[in-house]
Amino acid sequence: MPEGDAVWRTARRLDEALAGQLLTRTDFRVPAVATADLSGQPVVGTATHGKHLLTRIGEDWTLHTHLRMDGSWVTLRPGQRWPKPTHTARVVLDTDEHQAVGFLLGVVELLPRAAEQRALSHLGPDLLHDDFAEDEAVRRLLTHPDEPVFDALRDQTSLAGLGTIWAAETCFTMGVHPTAPVRQVKDLTRMVRVARLKLQQSIRQRQPAAMAVYGRERAGCRRCGTPVRRMEFVERGSVRPAYFCPSCQPIRD
Repeated sequence: MPEGDAVWRTARRLDEALAGQLLTRTDFRVPAVATADLSGQPVVGTATHGKHLLTRIGEDWTLHTHLRMDGSWVTLRPGQRWPKPTHTARVVLDTDEHQAVGFLLGVVELLPRAAEQRALSHLGPDLLHDDFAEDEAVRRLLTHPDEPVFDALRDQTSLAGLGTIWAAETCFTMGVHPTAPVRQVKDLTRMVRVARLKLQQSIRQRQPAAMAVYGRERAGCRRCGTPVRRMEFVERGSVRPAYFCPSCQPIRD
């Protein structure tokens, strides 16, 4: 599932293509909003909260989408061939100059602008927002003292935007084993700051960041040379991999 940095980049691509433009056609290919027509309205812009996208249209509406595991947004020129099968499209937004198509989106809903906050109220503070509430994020993490820190960091109700990649990298930087319970982390405030910094650095880089442990099973740890290991966490029937260095991130009693 794309993490907060990838979703942020998706929002910027949508802004480049749509922001300030009038919609000439809208096609919502999900039953709940299939009859909606927002053509003739301007696209104000696309904001994010964690892994959620909020495309604001006109004065009254927000298109709320979520990529989940397989979703994506692409922007094209009029008439340009779609890169994915037609039947996988869930939203089509046309302007005179561009077309934005959302494929296999996990969430598609039209919200009255005033309902945005309510729809996202279950989420924790967004690590990429300028007004990120650090104390609130730490407080939310502490409400799960016995939960493995790898799971707690990825819980969107505590921190919005972090997933398997940056949770693994954050644990490595902190020298914390992924299975360590939250209560064992000596400096949760620093851990939250590290997580935020990693996302911030990612959106500033033009090239993908070099990972310390994520996806590097059996490769040598960049710090000590010990082979990186992979373990699995099961979440709602899905497997989430965690990578760690057994020397730099020892299990502690």
